[in-house]
Amino acid sequence: MKHTHITLLFVFQTECANYIRVLYPLNRTHLLACGTGAFHPICALVYVGHRGEHVFNLDPTSVESGRGRCPHEPNRGFASAFIGGDLYTGLTADFLGRDSVIFRTMGHRSSLRTEMDQRLLNAPKFVSAYLIPDNDDRDNDKVYFFFTEKAVESDSKGRAIFSRVGRICVNDAGGQRVLVNKWSTFNKARLVCSVPGPDGIDTYFDELEDVFLLRTKDGKSPEIYALFSTISNVFQGFAVCVYRMADIWEVFNGPYAHKDGPDHQWAAYEGKVPYPRPGVCPSKTTNQPSRQYSSTKDYPDEVLHFARAHPLMSKAVHPVHRRPVLVKTNLQHRLRQIVVDRVEAEDGQYDVMFIGTDAGSILKVIALQRGNSAAAEEVILEELQVFKVNFKRQQSLCSPLFGQQMLYVGSRVGVAQVKLHQCETYGTACAECCLARDPYCAWDGHTCTRYQASGKRRFRRQDIRNGNPMHHCLDQNLTGERKEKVVYGTEHNSTFLECIPKSPQATVQWFVHRSPEELRDEVKTDDRIMKTEQGLLFRKLFRQDAGMYYCKAQEHGFAQTVTKIMLEVIEGEQLEQVFQREQEEEPPRLPCRGPDPRMLHGQRMWFKDIMHLIGYANLQRVEEDGGCWQPGLSWRCHVAGARCIEQKPRSPL
Repeated sequence: MKHTHITLLFVFQTECANYIRVLYPLNRTHLLACGTGAFHPICALVYVGHRGEHVFNLDPTSVESGRGRCPHEPNRGFASAFIGGDLYTGLTADFLGRDSVIFRTMGHRSSLRTEMDQRLLNAPKFVSAYLIPDNDDRDNDKVYFFFTEKAVESDSKGRAIFSRVGRICVNDAGGQRVLVNKWSTFNKARLVCSVPGPDGIDTYFDELEDVFLLRTKDGKSPEIYALFSTISNVFQGFAVCVYRMADIWEVFNGPYAHKDGPDHQWAAYEGKVPYPRPGVCPSKTTNQPSRQYSSTKDYPDEVLHFARAHPLMSKAVHPVHRRPVLVKTNLQHRLRQIVVDRVEAEDGQYDVMFIGTDAGSILKVIALQRGNSAAAEEVILEELQVFKVNFKRQQSLCSPLFGQQMLYVGSRVGVAQVKLHQCETYGTACAECCLARDPYCAWDGHTCTRYQASGKRRFRRQDIRNGNPMHHCLDQNLTGERKEKVVYGTEHNSTFLECIPKSPQATVQWFVHRSPEELRDEVKTDDRIMKTEQGLLFRKLFRQDAGMYYCKAQEHGFAQTVTKIMLEVIEGEQLEQVFQREQEEEPPRLPCRGPDPRMLHGQRMWFKDIMHLIGYANLQRVEEDGGCWQPGLSWRCHVAGARCIEQKPRSPL
């Protein structure tokens, strides 16, 4: 039976005493659940019934201590994997957080743990754990742990923080005389994620935030997507690095790190390495005609002594192209978690990254690599605000169900279902769909819709790598129909013209055409007129600002008008005259429940004056049906009964 890691979130209105940190399918009818238990970890079995049943009952007879399986508190670093009935966990097993350990418990194999030795684990923060087979020989299967720890090999007296990948053999049974009931195959290596800088000085991202294992269809050579952050006090930065398992295997097959004494430097071990090689699993490759090594208990003592003294590999694991695929600095929020979906597009495969933030949002990003050494082009496809609260203490959790085209995002306040793609939001024109560069979407001749890879050739336009609509959309509805909007502003007040392009990568320019006699000019921005991400802000409007405004978006050499706005400016003298007339003719104020004979005439005259100023064409209908107004409140005319639909504090027109 294939076991799947499930994330379950219990939602409470108040602070919870038992945070569920472990939840795995144990068999066809039961789940294994472990929680913090108010600093006393507990585990139990949950009956979920057979397929089709809708039950969720805790078996009270199965409740037992969860120490070694679940951390004492929810904010402690923790990683686990459930493999063949055995639970592998990386955590701090004691209440004070001093005993950092990797455990194996529960199953038919013997219980094992790491020794309390800083050379093995030095104040680690565990992040993830995965079963990743080396080859088709199941005896070579290993569990890989990803964590961050204090680096003993650094030159800063142990204060540096490095990210690691460690591994242990699934069939490890410990030693016979040395490392009894302890791991005998544990090795670890450094994960490097850095940006090359001038003069050969790299900027390192050393704090590991999250790891996602992108498995291939054949199950071989998966890729590791790792999200890092900086530990610098100078700036806050985040990076995503991608690692190949072939590179990780090469480092673990390379030299061990060695230090002769306290006053010596760390270097690669150049002495004789005993056989079987420390860290390898007992399998067909380790057996010799003269000596059979069917278990780690058969390993010679010198192998186990060497493994205990040399857990660290000398070489570090570097990412693909030796640089990140994504770098973000000085953000207003922290990046917490990452999941990746490999998508088939018209021109190849693309890895779409969904990155969760502590601001309750999800970034949808792709990275386009051009060449072997150049930095990747990062394209932000969407930023989805899933929750309207911040998660400063507990990160949101992402769990993908790519087969259902859904992403489930969980937090302490709830669980949300998010579609992987929203092609319909990319506009109604071929160019907008093409410029979106979303691998999930393509132009089908009528609309932007879900791209389906199939053997039958269908009409579809898609260009993820270049986003060139001039090449793909010349015979189509290139830019779509742009309706003209009218915005009224009063002189000396503020006014805002909204324009938000469909593509986050587009560059926006504003142009204005003030009169038929004048040419179209680019809008000059200053302290009075400001260009924002959402549009054009006039902090103080002048009458000469009136005219037709064009918002143009440019991307990859293609320009299109996103919106056209006619700005009408109501002169201050006219408005003052209207309000003065209003005060002179204003009747007694009554509740706004329809046209009252005592106030209808004054209101109607004031209402008509405003309509005249803004060029309202349907004055006859207003005259017949009346209006509704109260001092200090905005009005909304209802032509079928002259009653107020809504009232709110009046703002400038």
